[in-house]
Amino acid sequence: MAEAFEPKKIIVTGGAGFIGSNFVHWVVDNQPGVHVTVLDALTYAGNRANLDGIPEERMTFVHGDICDAPLVDELFAHADAVVHFAAESHNDNSIADPAPFVRTNVEGTFTLLEAARKHKVRFHHISTDEVYGDLALDDPAKFTEDTPYHPSSPYSSTKASSDLLVRAWYRTYGVRATISNCSNNYGPRQHIEKFIPRQITNILCGIRPKLYGDGKNVRDWIHTEDHSSAVWEILTRGRIGETYLIGANGERGNIDVLRAILAGMGKGADDFDWVRDRPGHDRRYAIDATKLRTELGWVPKHTDFAEGLAQTIEWYRANPEWWQGAKEATEAKYAAQGQ
Repeated sequence: MAEAFEPKKIIVTGGAGFIGSNFVHWVVDNQPGVHVTVLDALTYAGNRANLDGIPEERMTFVHGDICDAPLVDELFAHADAVVHFAAESHNDNSIADPAPFVRTNVEGTFTLLEAARKHKVRFHHISTDEVYGDLALDDPAKFTEDTPYHPSSPYSSTKASSDLLVRAWYRTYGVRATISNCSNNYGPRQHIEKFIPRQITNILCGIRPKLYGDGKNVRDWIHTEDHSSAVWEILTRGRIGETYLIGANGERGNIDVLRAILAGMGKGADDFDWVRDRPGHDRRYAIDATKLRTELGWVPKHTDFAEGLAQTIEWYRANPEWWQGAKEATEAKYAAQGQ
């Protein structure tokens, strides 16, 4: 096992987004000697309120773009590690307009890698299991670190591109980099365009939830706190140049997740509407996290999905001021797409 790396000053790109902000909270709560600089462009998915409650002495917030090379260079000159969450990440948006995904996910990652190379900053890149394409519903296989890339959407193809850039900068320039590809995160502070919070907030607003296609698409769910702890393990103890898959054996069909939400909110099992399927909709994702578990000894804590889902429902119920402002515009956009 590699000697433990002990960062004191880390940059978190996209730290005002869903999994980025949860990671920042996790670091502040669990790593008392670490100062975090958050770099976030505060696009629609970034929310400064996601970082509320973090002591000023523990975090510096910088409103900026990861494609802004002079700004990135200035920040990297004073850091010893970066955890790169920043990305355009919504599949439907990538299908409607791929251009921002190419700019942020590819050009932005390139800009960060060049700064990491110049300032010798440790680089951890957050990616997705979607780069591997999908699996058949009846296939017993799961994704591993050796699964060939086969992205389906503009989103997943730009994430695959960014992964390959990270690997090239490690191989060619010696950038001290690691990559993690994670399954679907859930938990507090997730934008309401995403599957679980959209269903929860629809019910809270008296809107019937909607389900794509036949509802049999399978996703591998992990609580965002477990994802955060895994990322920290990889950043501090992972082998340079290696990729680690992060998952918690949480495979569930979309219709099963929706019906669990309906049951948890006192609704009937069929109290939803079917809508036409998303173009190129991947059927199944499943993560084999054996390498992460055996090499670094990581284990998830949130293994009871029903309990984690109940906590997530309660968070959205208790924080309407966080999501209500975006709800009307989000649903109007989906209505225009027939979804």
